[in-house]
Order: sequence, then structure tokens, then C-alpha cells
Amino acid sequence: MELMSLLWLRLAVILYGVAALAVLPAALYNRPRWRHIALPAALAGGFFPFVSITETLVAAHRALPIDTHETLSWLGLLLAVAFLVLAVRYRTVSLGIFILPVVVLLAIVPAFRPGHERIDYPLIRTGWLMLHIVSLLAAYAALFLSMIASLLYLIQERRLKQKRAESKRGWLPPLETLDQIGLNSLRFGLPCMTAGLLIGSVLALQTIGLTFFADPKVLLSFAMWIAYILMIYIRSNSGLRGRRAVYLSSFVFLVVLAVWAANSLSVVHRFKAP
Repeated sequence: MELMSLLWLRLAVILYGVAALAVLPAALYNRPRWRHIALPAALAGGFFPFVSITETLVAAHRALPIDTHETLSWLGLLLAVAFLVLAVRYRTVSLGIFILPVVVLLAIVPAFRPGHERIDYPLIRTGWLMLHIVSLLAAYAALFLSMIASLLYLIQERRLKQKRAESKRGWLPPLETLDQIGLNSLRFGLPCMTAGLLIGSVLALQTIGLTFFADPKVLLSFAMWIAYILMIYIRSNSGLRGRRAVYLSSFVFLVVLAVWAANSLSVVHRFKAP
């Protein structure tokens, strides 16, 4: 079963790679034929990690094996889905230039160097643990999209000031579209992060107790949640755009990276070798 799961992940890497290459002429040179290759390849690439995850759950039965490599695969899958949603909703594949290479990198590690660490708490139901993890990963993906959209907003704004937006290489979406993507990504990510933290808090209290609140990653996670709320409030009420929006998104993204790195110090989230 493990060999088949790895096979699906490796097929996903190949398809993600095809999509990442095809999106370049589709976005930069407005070639519809390449768009018709990029979108199906990304869709098929997202299907195989889902099959791999399903096989893993079936093999695990009651316990859900989770390690750092598998979470990378899940995050890559969520970003691939986000790319497809943006392509359909906003009719642009431009963000795929930045999203799809990240998806490929996230998928390569679990496909070719699978991990063997586990988080295995027998009192935790698999479904709730899955929901906790997927909710937080969706929030991370949403924040990443917001930062990419803010960066592209800055680039497009500069192009407009230099009066180059009408050139043949005008591959970026309009400023209004980029601003909507950035803000809507944050609005989507906030309930995901809130749900993930609430579910994780309940599960940890049931298995670990009040010492859960002294965990470094937990404290950083709540700090990240507060920063997320402040960023949405500032962007929604002050119309923050351009360079300042990039700085704000980058700051919160650094907090997310700190939360991720805190796994090594965490009592709750530390991965265990079998």
C-alpha cells in the first residue's frame, strides 16, 4: 500500500511540473492552447495526492499517520486547488507562475523522500485530527495567496505608472482583481484558522490537559490568529494596498513560518519516530 501511495505522489509531481511549465506561455504570451494543458494537468495532479491520502487513511484504520512530509503534500494539494479556483473564478492563470512551482517543491519531498515520523494519540478521532490539520493548512495557503496577490499588485501598479500595461507582455490581471484575490483569500483563511485552532485546542485539552497552553507552538498560533484578524481589519477599513499591503502580508507570513518551525519545541505537535 505504501508503494502505491508513493507512486500516486510521483505521478502528481510529474503532472504538477507539466502544469507549471505550461502556465508560462499561457500567462506570459496569452496562448490559450497552453492554458488548456495547464489546467487539466493541475487538476489531474491534485487528484493523485487525494488518492494517496485516501489509501493512507484506509491503511491506518483508526490511527492517522501524520508526519512533516505528508503535511507538505497536503499543503501542495490545497495550493493546487486554489490555483484552479482562481483560474475559474477570475479567469486568470497568472498566479500559477508563482503557485505551481511551489506546489511542485512541496510535492517532491514526500514523493521521493517519505518520512516515518508520527503523531499518534489513541484518544483522538481521526476525523477531527484531519479537520484540524486541513483547516490550518488551508489558512496557510490562503495567506500565501494573499501575499502573492499583494506582490503582483505592487508590480502591476508600477507598470501602470510607467505606462507599460498595454504592451504585449501585459500578463498581469487588473489591479482590482489582484486586490480582490488578496482580500478574499484572507477572508477565506480566517474561518479556517479559527476552526483549526478551536478543534486543536479541544483535542489537546482532552489528551494533554492545561499544560497545552504553555506549548510554544500554541502560543505562537494564537498570536498568528490575532495578527491575521488585524491584517484583515486594516485592509478592509483603510483600503491598504501596494507596498504596505506587501509588508503586512509578509510580516504575518513570517509569523506562520515561526509557528511551523516551533514544531521542534512543541509538546503537542512534535513528530515521533516509530
